[in-house]
Amino acid sequence: MKGLPSHPNPRLSGWSLPEGVPTPNLWYRFCRCGYGMLAIPLFSLRVFNRHYEPVRGAALYICNHQSFLDPAVMSLALKRPMNFMARDTLFRIPIFGAWIGSLKAFPVKRDAADTGALREALRRLKRGEQLVVFAEGTRTHDGRVGQFLPGVAMLARRAAEWVVPTTIEGAFDIYPRGRALPTLGQVLVAYSKPLGRSELDRLGDEQILAAVRRRVIAMQSELRLRMGRPPLPQT
Repeated sequence: MKGLPSHPNPRLSGWSLPEGVPTPNLWYRFCRCGYGMLAIPLFSLRVFNRHYEPVRGAALYICNHQSFLDPAVMSLALKRPMNFMARDTLFRIPIFGAWIGSLKAFPVKRDAADTGALREALRRLKRGEQLVVFAEGTRTHDGRVGQFLPGVAMLARRAAEWVVPTTIEGAFDIYPRGRALPTLGQVLVAYSKPLGRSELDRLGDEQILAAVRRRVIAMQSELRLRMGRPPLPQT
């Protein structure tokens, strides 16, 4: 992990993004900046391989799920705006629901086959936007990477020009299930080299999920070693 790049894609390094690329509005930029001012010192947040962010085109980020912090920390260092699926009950919370909606989140029913949420995800990808999915469908119980839901492969195959494996490590330790508020600690995020359309077309659904999950697990092991922790046994 020594020397892992932490600089952005140079073609996305300016205030303005390339022509035709969806650009974050001022509200999105303001909230991202404000969160960064808190997260970087409180969680010792470090992000690696930002240069793998695609310059343009529909990008599906497939990420492990460690805590409620995940949507913000996985996208904080990216230049293009990110779309999120969020549990539908969160949108019923006064003010909070409107706030996450203003930051490009949309509702999904977690305990049901929510075809409406999948259609909305496809619409946003087909507009050339970026979308993160937490492929396990729920937060980890023990820090390990669980099995990925099959609907993730459908999104990748039908609408993504790029699939970016993404790993978060450390968020489980500071904000696990059952804890009301996060504690201080260290959170690391890493991106892997994207799988492009031509590569996705050569793989079946199960192969896509297996390939991405292997990368996510490998990056988690590398991040844990960087933090002075042994890799977790995986199933």
